[in-house]
Amino acid sequence: MRVAIIGTGYVGLVSGTCIADFGHTVVCVDKDANKIEALKRGEIPIYEPGLQDLVRTNAGQGRLSFTTALQEAVRVADAVFIAVGTPSRRGDGHADLSYVYDAAREIANALDGYTVIITKSTVPVGTGDEVERIIQDARPDAKFAVVSNPEFLREGAAIHDFKHPDRIVVGTEDEQAKKLVAEIYRPLNLNHVPILYTTRRTAELIKYAANAFLATKITFINEIADLCEKAGADVQEVARGIGLDNRIGSKFLHAGPGFGGSCFPKDVRALVKTAQDYGVPIRILEAVAAVNDARKRSMARKVASAFGGVLRGKTVAVLGLTFKPNTDDMREAPALALITALQDMGARVRAFDPAGMRQAETLLNNVVYCENTYDCAEGADALVITTEWEQFRALDLERLHNLMACPVVVDLRNVYRPEEMHRHGFAYSCVGRPSATAHLAEDDFPLERVISMAKVRARAPTR
Repeated sequence: MRVAIIGTGYVGLVSGTCIADFGHTVVCVDKDANKIEALKRGEIPIYEPGLQDLVRTNAGQGRLSFTTALQEAVRVADAVFIAVGTPSRRGDGHADLSYVYDAAREIANALDGYTVIITKSTVPVGTGDEVERIIQDARPDAKFAVVSNPEFLREGAAIHDFKHPDRIVVGTEDEQAKKLVAEIYRPLNLNHVPILYTTRRTAELIKYAANAFLATKITFINEIADLCEKAGADVQEVARGIGLDNRIGSKFLHAGPGFGGSCFPKDVRALVKTAQDYGVPIRILEAVAAVNDARKRSMARKVASAFGGVLRGKTVAVLGLTFKPNTDDMREAPALALITALQDMGARVRAFDPAGMRQAETLLNNVVYCENTYDCAEGADALVITTEWEQFRALDLERLHNLMACPVVVDLRNVYRPEEMHRHGFAYSCVGRPSATAHLAEDDFPLERVISMAKVRARAPTR
C-alpha cells in the first residue's frame, strides 16, 4: 500500500517509519527542506531509542523516503496521514489547528482517485468535520474519506507502542475507509490487537479523554504525596496499595514534580476549552491543570527548606532536564519551572541531562551545563534529581558525598531509599515519603550539623 505522511515531527516520523517496517511504501513529507535533507542522510531530529536504525533500514530497502513535494506524494497515495503539530494556541489554550487545516488544503489540491485522509494529529472533537468541509469546498469532484486515527505513543517507547498497541481507534462510518485502514494495520493481527471502530467525533474525544485521565491520575497521586508528607505515610506504599485494585491500576501513580511533555499539558488545556465551548465545563481538569502548573515551581521550596528557606549564593546541581527519560523533549518539563524558581531565589544552577541539554540551552539562561553527573555535582550545595534517567539510579554515593560541598540531595523522583542516603551521610528529601532528614532530626546527626560540617570541608571550586 502507498502511504503519505504529512509532517515529520515525533508522531509523523515514528508512524511513517513503523508503517514502512510493516512492508508498505511510505513517503514522509515536510516543508522544512533542511530537515528532509538530514533525514535522507539518516540523521534523526529527535531522540527516540531505536528510531535511527529503523529509519535507515527501511530507507535502505526502499520502503521509506522523504520529500518536500507534497503534491506528488499525495497524488499516488492510497492513504494520507495528517501528523502535524497542534500546539496550544497562544493566549487562550485552545489547540492551534492552523497546521491541520493548511495540510487539508494542500492535500485537496493533490487528490487523484479515492483516497483516505487519516488524522493522526491530536485534534479537538469536530476537527475531522472541518477537514472534510475544507477538502469538499476545494475539490467537489474528489473521492475521499476523512478518518480519525489518534496515536497513543509514549516518548521513549514509541516504536514498541506503535507495534504493540493496547488498541487501535478508527473513527469513520465509511466502509471502504475501514477496510483500507485495516489493511494498513494488518501486520498487527498476529498480536490480536483490538481495533475499535467508532464515529469520527468519538475517536477524536477518546484521545483527549485518555490523556486527561492519565494526567488526572498523576495529579491525584501528587496531592496524596503532599498529604503523606504531613501525615507520616509513604506515598509509594499507598500507590501500590491502591494500584493493586484492577479498577484503578498501578500505572501513572508515581509521585513527582508534575507532568510535562508535548501532550498532557496542552491536551488537558484543549479539552477544558472544548468543554467550556460546549457549555459543560470540566472542573476536575481545570483543577488538574492549575495544581500541576503550581507544583512544578513549588519543588524549589523543597530545596530551599534544607537551608532554612534561603538559597541566595548556593549552588544547586540539577540532574535531569527532560520531562521524562529516553527523550530529548523539553516541552513543559518540570525542570524549567524548577530551575527558574531556584534562580529567582538567588541560587546558581548547574545541570546535566543525557539528551536534553541542547534543547535546554534555548530555553534557560545562566545555567552551567556539565559533561556528566559527577561534574555537575562537584562543589554543589544541593543536588536535585528531576528526571529518572537510568544512569541516575545507581550513583556512587560515596563519590558523590565527597564531591559535594554540602551533602544535601532532593530526590523528586524517589529513586533512592531514605535509609540508604542517611547511611551515606546525606541530608535527603523526597516526595511523599518519610525523608532521611526527618530521621536525622531525631538523633545526634541533624541536618543543621550536616550542613555545618560541610562548611568546614575543603570546598571544591564552583564553575
